Amino acid sequence: MFTDVRSKKIALVSHCILNQNSISDGTADFNCCDYEVVNLLLQNRIGIIQMPCPELNCLGLDRGNPKGAESEVIVENSRIRKSMNKKTPKEKLNTIVQNLAYQIEEYLKYNFQIVGIIGIDRSPNCGVNTTSRDNMEVEGTGVFISLLQKELKKRKIVIPFTGIKALETKKSISSIKKMLRKRN
Repeated sequence: MFTDVRSKKIALVSHCILNQNSISDGTADFNCCDYEVVNLLLQNRIGIIQMPCPELNCLGLDRGNPKGAESEVIVENSRIRKSMNKKTPKEKLNTIVQNLAYQIEEYLKYNFQIVGIIGIDRSPNCGVNTTSRDNMEVEGTGVFISLLQKELKKRKIVIPFTGIKALETKKSISSIKKMLRKRN
């Protein structure tokens, strides 16, 4: 099954890597997407799954704060993190995680290779190595990535995660290449 020309290699990426229009006001680093990351994956013939934006899906485009761009990014990110841990957003987030874990299981069941999951460091939700908390960038994972990692562990699915920062292009590309080398 699935013996046609497809590469059977897939990366899951944070939503804003492909769509900068989805991120909180005042924080876009690119006009539409992170070209370097997208091009690297495409050059390596890796299919891209755009993970749902947890903040957009749970809090809306304005993240519940129409004046969010007037705050320092780290302060607004910390507010967003607190909002995501409230009952209704957390329930929505759990549904997103369950759906994503099911999709990953389906690919793995048919011998597709998930080369990795690429998050956005400093993000209150998609941070892998760092996140925003208490108006600071701190070591740790975002709310969404943490829930996804726990769900995958529960299902005994091992996939590498890497976190990147948009304006640290060389470091980001190096991190993704390292992840890709480990999977080949």
